Order: sequence, then structure tokens, then C-alpha cells
Amino acid sequence: MHVVIMGCGRVGTELAHSLQESGHSIAVIDQDAKALQRLGESFHGQRVIGVGIDRDTLLEAGIERAGAFAAVSNGDNSNIIAARVARENFGIEHVVARIYDPGRAEVYARLGIPTVATVRWTSDQILRRLLPDRASDDWHDPSGRVIVAEVSASPAWIGTTFDQVERQSGGRIVAVSRYGEGFIPSASSVYQEADIIHAAGLASEMDRIRAILAGSPEESA
Repeated sequence: MHVVIMGCGRVGTELAHSLQESGHSIAVIDQDAKALQRLGESFHGQRVIGVGIDRDTLLEAGIERAGAFAAVSNGDNSNIIAARVARENFGIEHVVARIYDPGRAEVYARLGIPTVATVRWTSDQILRRLLPDRASDDWHDPSGRVIVAEVSASPAWIGTTFDQVERQSGGRIVAVSRYGEGFIPSASSVYQEADIIHAAGLASEMDRIRAILAGSPEESA
């Protein structure tokens, strides 16, 4: 998959190398040519000098063939604008914006843009949102048999109760993050767009759980 990253600071550089190691093609955008030097000689992707909200710059970076876009510059406004352009103008499905002000997370989430606040940031969190199929565990018991993992649900599950999610997937929903705030769902709690689900299950069953949630719920269940 082709991934476009806006911002070549510490976060953007680490993301670029992590994604490259996973076999993806990468284009990194930054206004500062010197910033792009952080990528080093081991980076084989595309380096684009320009503004990440500029259409021509995005086209030069290959946005039209991209499957994911990460806005991780040092400006909240630039990141959210660029993320919206990627989502709304170019139809990029997997988009994430880094923000410095956690108080804005709810506003951005309502716009349909997943955000990662600096205080909660890890490279793994951003990679999960760019690559939902990427296996990543939040916790596992010493034997490795039981794990808690962040899982993605398709839009078809919106409006479905978490009780139904559990019954159909076979996973136990232990926590949900909504607009940057975590909570433990009740049986009647309803899955909403942009919810981040943390499910517990047997390690041997987690791929099946993910596959079920990536599809559509059964109407009879």
C-alpha cells in the first residue's frame, strides 16, 4: 500500500521507517528540505518539499493512489485540514491526525477524523489506525493464550449494541474509547462511528473476531 505522511519530525520519521520495513511505499511531505534529511540514506521512499494541504503537493506525493494518510506536522490546524482534504477530496479511507491539544479531540472525531493526542502518542497507535489489519495486542497473560487487543469494526456495525457485538464475534468488549474518553460499555451501549474497541479473547480466536467485525452483523442475531 502507498502511504503519504505529512511532517518529517521525530514522529513522521519513525512512521516512515516502520511502514517501509512493513513493505509499504512511502511519500513524506515537509516544507523544510532539511527536515527531510532526517529520513537518512536507508529511506527509499519519496521526499516531497511543499505544504501538505496543497493539492499539487499531495498529487506529487501520490495521494491519488494512496491507501492511507498521516498528518503529523507540528501544527494542529494544518494536520486536521490536511487530514480532511485527504479524506474528503481524495477519498482516503485510513486517515489519522496528530494533535497537541487533547481538548480538540472530540471536535475532530465528530468530523470523522481519528486523532492521536501528543500526550497519548505512540508510533503503534498511529500505525493501528493507518493499518487496521495490523496485529497489535494491548495486553496478554503470561501464557499468551488470552489477549486484549484493539479491533476495528466496519461502519455496518454502527447502531449495534455491544451485547450483540459480543454474541456475534465471540469476543468480550472490555473497554471502548469514544472522542478520546474511555468507558466500559454496558450490554445496551451502542457502537458509534469512530469508537475504538478493546476486546478480550483467546489468541487463537482473535483473527476470527477481527474478521467478523470487519464484516456486517447478522440481522437475526
